[in-house]
Amino acid sequence: MDSFTTTLKAQEITSIVDCTLADPFTLLGAHPAKVRGKKGVAVRAFLPRARQVEVMDLNPAEPVKAKQIHDHGLFEAWLPGIHEIFPYRLKACFDNGSQSVFYDCYTFLPLLGDDDLYLFNQGNHDRIFEKLGAHPLVHQGVSGVLFAVWAPSAGRVSVLGDFNQWDGRRHPMRVRGVSGIWELFVPHLTTGTLYKFEIRTQDETLLIKSDPFAFSFEERPRTAAIVHAVDGFAWTDREWMEKRPSRDILKKPLAIYEVHLGSWRRRRDRKNAWLTYREAADELVDYVQEMGFTHVQFLPIAEHPFDGSWGYQVTGYYAPTSRFGSPQDFMYLVNRCHAKGIGVILDWVPAHFPRDPHALEFFDGTHLYEHADPRQAEHKDWGTLIFNYGRNEVKNFLIANALFWFDKYHIDGLRVDAVASMLYLDYSRKQGEWVPNQYGGRENLEAIAFLRELNRKVFRDYPGVMTIAEESTDWPGVTRPVHLGGLGFLFKWNMGWMHDMLSFMSLDPVHRSYHTENLTFALLYAFNENFILPLSHDEVVHGKASLLSKMPGDDWQKFANLRLLLGYMYGEPGKKTLFMGGEFGQWSEWNHDGQLEWELLNYQPHAGMRRYVQDLNTIYRREPALYEQDYDPSGFQWIDFRNSGSTVISFLRRAGSSGIPLVFVFNFTPVPRENYRIGVPLEAFYKEVLNSDSALYGGSNMGLAGGRASDPVPAHGFSHSLNLTLPPLGMLILKPEKA
Repeated sequence: MDSFTTTLKAQEITSIVDCTLADPFTLLGAHPAKVRGKKGVAVRAFLPRARQVEVMDLNPAEPVKAKQIHDHGLFEAWLPGIHEIFPYRLKACFDNGSQSVFYDCYTFLPLLGDDDLYLFNQGNHDRIFEKLGAHPLVHQGVSGVLFAVWAPSAGRVSVLGDFNQWDGRRHPMRVRGVSGIWELFVPHLTTGTLYKFEIRTQDETLLIKSDPFAFSFEERPRTAAIVHAVDGFAWTDREWMEKRPSRDILKKPLAIYEVHLGSWRRRRDRKNAWLTYREAADELVDYVQEMGFTHVQFLPIAEHPFDGSWGYQVTGYYAPTSRFGSPQDFMYLVNRCHAKGIGVILDWVPAHFPRDPHALEFFDGTHLYEHADPRQAEHKDWGTLIFNYGRNEVKNFLIANALFWFDKYHIDGLRVDAVASMLYLDYSRKQGEWVPNQYGGRENLEAIAFLRELNRKVFRDYPGVMTIAEESTDWPGVTRPVHLGGLGFLFKWNMGWMHDMLSFMSLDPVHRSYHTENLTFALLYAFNENFILPLSHDEVVHGKASLLSKMPGDDWQKFANLRLLLGYMYGEPGKKTLFMGGEFGQWSEWNHDGQLEWELLNYQPHAGMRRYVQDLNTIYRREPALYEQDYDPSGFQWIDFRNSGSTVISFLRRAGSSGIPLVFVFNFTPVPRENYRIGVPLEAFYKEVLNSDSALYGGSNMGLAGGRASDPVPAHGFSHSLNLTLPPLGMLILKPEKA
């Protein structure tokens, strides 16, 4: 023992000390060895800043002092006569006076199986989030954390954390063959541990990266991941989850309240702080239920460093942002939504990611998640990078992420952002700035295949949920099933409808008679896709003004016009989405750094607007004619859309179950119209179900005083008609009752 020097060769010592080993397990830990022809075991540990190291748990129990064979902290103990590898602990004393006893992580067997590696490389490991990332578990009888990360071009990957003084030399990982996955089980660590990965690139550059699969992060601007378990929450939404697969959402009411959680409401008593997830579970959920919405849709919840991105520049795809609380806090919010009968939709951003150096860009020293060619990689409009959908592992990362939110957080839908930018290789690019596909076309074939596989797997594994495409072009078959050649989404936002309606409603009424095609054009294609009619956040930012401020006229006319716009949205075929603040007529455009102008509800016009939206939702959910046949042409019929001179539009909505129609009449001018006759299909008394001009909502209270009986006077192709008084800038909803 006294004459023992080392069992390592000089170049092996150098490779350990310089941290260039792709698999540190080949040299560190316990290894059979010979010293002067005598067999035994050599235990090696690289512990920078350690002054003394002992090997413990031997038989007999006396620790063996290891010899320091390099002054950077490489130690080796020679144990002659031992012929089997055994579990042991190390006792280390460091130069700061601290002392630690721990199991050596380089004695533990790998945890990821060959099937895990194979399926991930093939792009088909749907639960890869259970393998990559950081996972607390018990391995070989010892508690610790398994770290695993994909970095195929790295020369070396290490785990950094507060447990090793953020020293990348302390915990280098092993690479698993040609899979590109690195893993390391670190004993004794628990949930709450901060960590990152240190990646040595092929050109010897050191990169410090956050974990792409982390379940939790520090609150920005800090960027370390946090070891966190996402199992174990006491869900109480079993009834909701069991009933969900049997719901036919296409034939159910769907009124979505779109919310940016950071600016819906602030805590004035806490220096304008955000609501936490748990506070929102009380205040927001109760409000959504009171207003009659069926679902709440959150702008991206996944972790993001920049508040001004509203969540659309994601750096932590598997982590709810820590701004508002923990993963379990977000689960609590979803659980309470379900308890109140409210579904949860998340905005999801698979189209691009930001250039933050701690995140996905140039992850292992190569263009791993993005394309290398800037004509394919850069999204010029947003200054972000585009995912390489042709790479199996990137596709797996994204699809597994979608499944993760359904599985771990019980969400009910994903609204997929910026689908149009994914479908076209020349999106927002000039000639020569894009690369055609293999057939010379502009279609992004890899992105198309990705979206189809995404939807196929989502609906295979989670029946009853929804995927919604934000797609602004006329791409065919967005909501057609994959097996019929479509992209497979359940719904598509009707961006054209939103543009046309806002353009029309912003006109002075004197000019509207020349632009009624903006009102009617959407009905030419309304049944080509399963549309949602949105009035979204995108239309109330960047100088576009709030919905109320877009409306022409004096204050009274602005409110009347907004009621008219919202009434038209609820009347037309298609599900509904309304961004927060629109329900009470906020004056200012949306500011993500503040809260909504709740104080406006102290004034009758705004309180009346809120009551109006509440009543719209009540009627919408009560009347099957407004949702059962949204995607069937037989559920809609024009009465009259040709009276452009008066700018009056009327139509019918029908249900498949009852067949009783609802009559909608819209007067888009501030001129009251008496003795206005429209045809109706039934001889009956037509009850006034809703009048947007009611004094309850801030209107002039002009209308039918409860309803009107039909006359046997033919009009608009019907044998009966109604003689109506149309309120100015008003909408009437009428329902026939037995005469």
